[in-house]
Amino acid sequence: MTAPLEGVTVLDVATLFAGPLAAAFLGDFGADVIKVEHPARPDPSRGHGPAKDGVGLWWKVLGRNKRTITCDLADPRGADLLRRLVAGADVLVENFRPGTLERWGLGPAELHAVNPRLVVARISGFGQVGPYARRPGFGTLAEAMSGFAAATGEPDGPPTLPPFGLADSVTALAAAYAVMLALRSRDLTGAGQVVDLAIIEPIMAVLGPQITWYDQLGYVQPRLGNRSNNNAPRNTYRCADGRWVAVSSSAQSIAERVLRLVGRPDLVDEPWFSSGTGRAAHAEELDAAVGAWVARHDRDEVIAAFEAAQAAVGPVYDVRDILADPQYEALGTAVAVPDPDLGTVRMQNVPFRMSATPGAIRHAGRRHGQDTDDVLRALGLDAAELAALREAGVI
Repeated sequence: MTAPLEGVTVLDVATLFAGPLAAAFLGDFGADVIKVEHPARPDPSRGHGPAKDGVGLWWKVLGRNKRTITCDLADPRGADLLRRLVAGADVLVENFRPGTLERWGLGPAELHAVNPRLVVARISGFGQVGPYARRPGFGTLAEAMSGFAAATGEPDGPPTLPPFGLADSVTALAAAYAVMLALRSRDLTGAGQVVDLAIIEPIMAVLGPQITWYDQLGYVQPRLGNRSNNNAPRNTYRCADGRWVAVSSSAQSIAERVLRLVGRPDLVDEPWFSSGTGRAAHAEELDAAVGAWVARHDRDEVIAAFEAAQAAVGPVYDVRDILADPQYEALGTAVAVPDPDLGTVRMQNVPFRMSATPGAIRHAGRRHGQDTDDVLRALGLDAAELAALREAGVI
């Protein structure tokens, strides 16, 4: 079986999350991803979060399906090595502060002079242009500046940030999509191009029509906790056994089933109940009805009753629940990957299934610079040249 990106070479010269995760998504479907790290300063994600026996676990996920080499791009000899790699590559993913690659003689103009078919994906906090372009930027700033934090949290609480790299992850998906579009364009025109992704933008694209609401109505979405201003009941509810469930009633028919299930069919007959916005305006009353019923039953009883009534409910899971859930098992959501450092490591699988050309995690993140010699030998460097570059700290 041929993977859809087999034969595509991706140079991942980014660090931390958005760029490297985008490259990992490409690697999941067969691209040969070459991760380029500084010889003395590895990708910081290797040291983020918990580790086992000194092995960073986040890197095992983020570095999956990549070969790893070391190269100091700020050194002219390292820059020359990258240009030689670019000559045979299809995609380069980078997230240096705008102007950095140009300073090293590795800007898009120089790279396209070597390989006009190259797709250059440039990921930065604020994009390549504008008054903030040269500011350092991270996903946290994007979560704050996109409107996400302002709309997240309890009504009387502070703006709330997610405890994980949400903006980076959304940007990674957008970047992988953009790269595929650029590769398709190259199929049609023969020419590569530059993709400019600002981390502040993709997360804004998934926040709904906040700009349109404000433009047309002057409406600014407030913090609503777990509620929605579009429908109700929509919240998390505590069960009798202390566990939690989430209920959603975006569809009118589902809302009616929920209220009949919890013994309040009288509310279904209220005039305001016939629209999502009407129900949202009466969220206190609806939450009280649903919450009181849920509180009298254990979680499994709640789930069974909602399923019998064909009403939408979901248990609030942590990772232990995820790994024990039969639906995730049926989907193959978690996969065990052989690894020389950890024996076997479980991680999220490719996030969708394709009937003819499925993706796969072939190996977890490799050691720093593990494939340097193999990759550079393929460029024609001999043992003496490799030893000299290593002695000089270039690789």
